[in-house]
Amino acid sequence: MSNKTGEAAAQNPADIRERIRQEMVADPRVVEAIVAAVHEQVPVYAALDDSRLPEVRAIAAWGLERLLHLWASDGTLGPADLRRFRGIAAARAADGRPVQAVLRAYRVAGTVLTDEIAARAPRLTAADAFALARMLLTTLDTLSEEMATAYAATDEDLAGDHDRALRLLLDDLIAGRHASVGALTDRSARLGIQLPDPYCLLVAEPVGGDRPDMAHDAATGLLDALAVPGDEVTSLATVRGSRAVLLLPAGVLARVGAVLGGRSWRGCAITGESLDRVAVAHRLAADALDTAPGHAHRPGRVLTDADAHVLALLAGHPVAAPDHIARLVLGPLIDAGQRHLLEALTAYIDTGSANAAARALHLHAQSLRYRLRRIHELTSRDPRDPWQRLTLDIARTIRL
Repeated sequence: MSNKTGEAAAQNPADIRERIRQEMVADPRVVEAIVAAVHEQVPVYAALDDSRLPEVRAIAAWGLERLLHLWASDGTLGPADLRRFRGIAAARAADGRPVQAVLRAYRVAGTVLTDEIAARAPRLTAADAFALARMLLTTLDTLSEEMATAYAATDEDLAGDHDRALRLLLDDLIAGRHASVGALTDRSARLGIQLPDPYCLLVAEPVGGDRPDMAHDAATGLLDALAVPGDEVTSLATVRGSRAVLLLPAGVLARVGAVLGGRSWRGCAITGESLDRVAVAHRLAADALDTAPGHAHRPGRVLTDADAHVLALLAGHPVAAPDHIARLVLGPLIDAGQRHLLEALTAYIDTGSANAAARALHLHAQSLRYRLRRIHELTSRDPRDPWQRLTLDIARTIRL
């Protein structure tokens, strides 16, 4: 802006404030400066993944416009503003982001706002500067009280309706709304629970039919069937459309296939992700169910991390490096001591039969079949099964 902006004595103060307001609202760099400062100075926000930053940016843009308007018009927060702040506080209570961190983010934003105004109007009058300080202090005081009250009320409601609170917790984990394991631990403590770690994230659906939206009762029934009596950790269940989503102890995986098979369901279970990556695990499992061919779902068999990563690779959006995918599928076959088994697998895939592979390796056919059984034991993948053979073939190929 030109130096005329700073010539306060020659202009109407209201005109100067409005001109600065318009300039700052129109400049996207101001919002980016606020988001960057919050991301850098508030630890909880520094841990937010990219999926959460658009929400932070949208709130920053709205807050910037409202604060500048209040300054330009000598106004105060109205009922609509207070409802918006209370809604933001309720959402933060639901996703476990501490209210102290949220309020600190607003204070950081207020500092950036002050610096940006000072840069655009270096000779702002004392009256305008005092008006800005008064507006920020009054607004921060009001929103602190409103947001703290709304946060506490929502937190209390969630604790009172324990089942709903547990569903919301898993919903937020799936959506990636938790900034860190620390924030998740705090929220779990408030609910009086201990989440399974390591965990198994199971996404399951009935086989066949149109599969309408699933009721929570169906997901809860599946959770009950997989529960371990006396377990100290708390398993969670929710629904996504026609699918049940369960967060379970990792040790339950051995029973999942039998339980799903008995209900004519199919599913994908992810066990290799950390608690702060439940959203990644859910995306892997859901995408695997979307893209896996029918023959990948043998009765009593559940798709696993290896299947999900291979399917993501085939779809062109892998979430892991090729060597990691290869190790997930091949497991111990990658070790130098199992080289003879990897050679047997390669020969079997390349020739198409155990007899031909035995001839190629100058082995007796029974020796080759024994090696195939060992491969099955070590990888939980049967080279004779079309889908599992494909995953083994892809893994040994991308490993080369």
